[in-house]
Amino acid sequence: MQFVKIGQSELEVSRMALGLGFRGQSSDAEAVRLIEHAIDSGINFIDCANKYQLRTDASDAHGSSEEILGRVLKTRRDQLVITSKVGAEGGPEKEAGGCSRENILREIERSLSRLGTDYIDLYFLHRFDPVTPMEETLGVLDELVTSGKVRYIGCSNYQAWQVCKALWYSERTGAARFVCVQNNYNLLNRGLEREMFPLVRDQGLGVMAFSPLQVGLLSGAYVPGEPPPAGSLWSERREEFDSVFQGETAAMVETAAAVARDRGVSMPQLAVNWVLAREEVSVVITGSDSVEQFEDNRAAFDWELDDLELAKLNERFVEMMVW
Repeated sequence: MQFVKIGQSELEVSRMALGLGFRGQSSDAEAVRLIEHAIDSGINFIDCANKYQLRTDASDAHGSSEEILGRVLKTRRDQLVITSKVGAEGGPEKEAGGCSRENILREIERSLSRLGTDYIDLYFLHRFDPVTPMEETLGVLDELVTSGKVRYIGCSNYQAWQVCKALWYSERTGAARFVCVQNNYNLLNRGLEREMFPLVRDQGLGVMAFSPLQVGLLSGAYVPGEPPPAGSLWSERREEFDSVFQGETAAMVETAAAVARDRGVSMPQLAVNWVLAREEVSVVITGSDSVEQFEDNRAAFDWELDDLELAKLNERFVEMMVW
């Protein structure tokens, strides 16, 4: 496994992070087994959030992913770098939402309690809060860093101008500064390349890319011109699938499938490897439903796309992407 430092932090992490937005696990024990398998396989970076949950049919599901990770941390804390997030709260507890001082101070204590640890390595704002003044949000995050409850901070799902505004505030006030952004990036969603990538190169920020398979569309399970497999995620969202999985999107999937077939690798491996090929990307977050899926994703780190393969994939991008 390859390792890298995140932005200008001292966090040295595996370039593959295990995302705990659990989907296919049927029990807590199965989820714990997947986490421990990932660690034993060389992964030291676990991505979590206060909103992530496993028991989707339970009334107390909010935060259950943190609780499950906390079981592993009891004996593995010194082996791991962990993230969590705040600002996109769901579940029954909605006294105050967003990135207000009140909410962040409440949610950090809840996250630390569920995780069973006294600090979080990298704490993300889950999404931009257009209501709370940024000065209020960054001010309380700086307090968390100063107190030692959080080592570093970052932002998720921000646009480049929002990141730039936050960096400007930190520079002006001396408050803790973002070291990392976390955004959707894959063969079907390359929007980061226009403004975010130039910004992170200039400012020395790390990039964690999530959804490398674009919600499964690049998993190889979906074939242009055919209905989604019965029981799959997109079979339950058929109208949206029919709207999205056509035209240039379908053509990109066909191109990726052909490159993967010629290379002799799976579609998920190709999709993950393509994301890794971008120099701006520090870490790829993979959300595996099983140990078998995890191993397939991990195999993407054992090889590299060559120039001809990249050219085929990027040529299709030129045709499909309109800024």
